[in-house]
Amino acid sequence: MLERHESLHLRYTALLMLGITTLDNQWMGHPRSIAAALLESEGHRAIVDPGPGSTLETLRRQLHARGLSVRDLEALLLTHIHLDHAGASGALVRENPRLAVYVHRNGAPHMADPSKLLASALRLWPNDLHQLFGETLPVPAENLRILEGGETLTLGSGKLEVVYTPGHASHHVSYLDHSESVAFVGDTTGVRIEGHAYVMPATPPPDIDLEIWENSFTAILERKPARLFLTHFGFSENPAEHVLLFRERLHKWAELAEKSMRSALDESAAMASFMSAARAEIAEYLPAEEVEHYVFNAGLNLSFLGLARYLRKRAAAAS
Repeated sequence: MLERHESLHLRYTALLMLGITTLDNQWMGHPRSIAAALLESEGHRAIVDPGPGSTLETLRRQLHARGLSVRDLEALLLTHIHLDHAGASGALVRENPRLAVYVHRNGAPHMADPSKLLASALRLWPNDLHQLFGETLPVPAENLRILEGGETLTLGSGKLEVVYTPGHASHHVSYLDHSESVAFVGDTTGVRIEGHAYVMPATPPPDIDLEIWENSFTAILERKPARLFLTHFGFSENPAEHVLLFRERLHKWAELAEKSMRSALDESAAMASFMSAARAEIAEYLPAEEVEHYVFNAGLNLSFLGLARYLRKRAAAAS
């Protein structure tokens, strides 16, 4: 397996430790909303999830503050292709044509041609898509490095193991840095703003699947990382507890969505019922000023839509 993917290896010079820096993209002016992870090893640099096109200028400023530019980067490691994680990739490649973009094979076609991805996003954000996510440019095929899960990317003396972690999206992978014992999990373990204990699901359509998500939890925990790095937002220091809390809330929210769909007259009323109950739950755990921050980060309406789609598909399969 590793021989077949040898061309995918990132070439880093030897270093005992891998430097990891959180870059706050300050999405829509909100600190601690989207985190990119800068990985450094003796002059070689990669970013995990650069964020959307709308935060590109902030990302440039974050790099500049560290004496770097986009041209100093060698690779982008995408956990998945949702616009808040990967939308800036094409613009970054245009600025630095030698950038390699690592992405799961299910997402790669949509990075090369984002038209379907953008059409889907436009249905979810018909009025403010560009404001939220900015410009999304295609990534040239020659810059794409296709992942399936199971690859190992060599970073100095450490390794980044690529693990396929669907559930949130069919094109989701996580990166395990064994030298630092950190798992870069994207949205696989939900939303948890650094400094708070509350863990919240983010379940947008179209790929939500709670059954296969269980396998992703197992895949992460069996590798025993000491910390998780979440795109929304930052480090979580107790992976086992974090995943337990997230899994419980994920299933609880699925039950809440199902109850709302059964009792409401139509989907609009069901969504309103779900959002009201979820917001009330969030307010039980967080100070008032953080409630809206969490709601903004996850998008409660999208979480309902994703769970509703999953529940309808599950019911259809059962019948």
